[in-house]
Amino acid sequence: MPKNSKLDKNLFLLLSIFMGVVIIISNYLVQFPINKYNLQEILTYGAFSYPITFLITDLANRRFGKEKARKLVYIGFTVGILLTLFVSTNFEDIISIRIAIGSGVAFITAQLVDIEIFQRLRNNAWFVAPITSSIFGSIIDTFLFFSISFLGTGVPWVTLAFGDLFVKLLMALLMLVPFRLLMIKIRDLNSKQLSKNITDISEEFRDRYS
Repeated sequence: MPKNSKLDKNLFLLLSIFMGVVIIISNYLVQFPINKYNLQEILTYGAFSYPITFLITDLANRRFGKEKARKLVYIGFTVGILLTLFVSTNFEDIISIRIAIGSGVAFITAQLVDIEIFQRLRNNAWFVAPITSSIFGSIIDTFLFFSISFLGTGVPWVTLAFGDLFVKLLMALLMLVPFRLLMIKIRDLNSKQLSKNITDISEEFRDRYS
């Protein structure tokens, strides 16, 4: 099936939109510590949504290859960061501004590293590339984001970073399930589309030459 098929274009557009939405939600939720079970100094709600960005990037990489995955990251970065500035950034609050900057720097760095690692490991067993790239990407993203956003502010960013990273690594493992299921679904759609194309060509040939 050609790479520029309608299915691929629609899938790429959907992943790009989803990436931007997840970034906006995560940048908003990271401002709120979990005030239950004494977790307020080690965990924010953003830790649960952000790992989905690595799932999206890895799906794009597996389906389209490295260059298209990079394009998706740049689109997600542009849309997500711009909308974050307008939706959840308080320009009178320096921490809110630093969160926007930290989010942008951490996201683009971690996602590009994720793509490179995934690319190098893509020919191994199906789970090796996504889990390895997500682990390294999560580590880079977490410590870049929290240090840029909260260093010197009095916020316990080190403990928040480790708590955030623990959840991200756990989520990276859980994301293997939807990654596998979605790849199977995409292959099934491709097979159905290919079968339909062959059927259409066969019918056209029969009608023309029978």
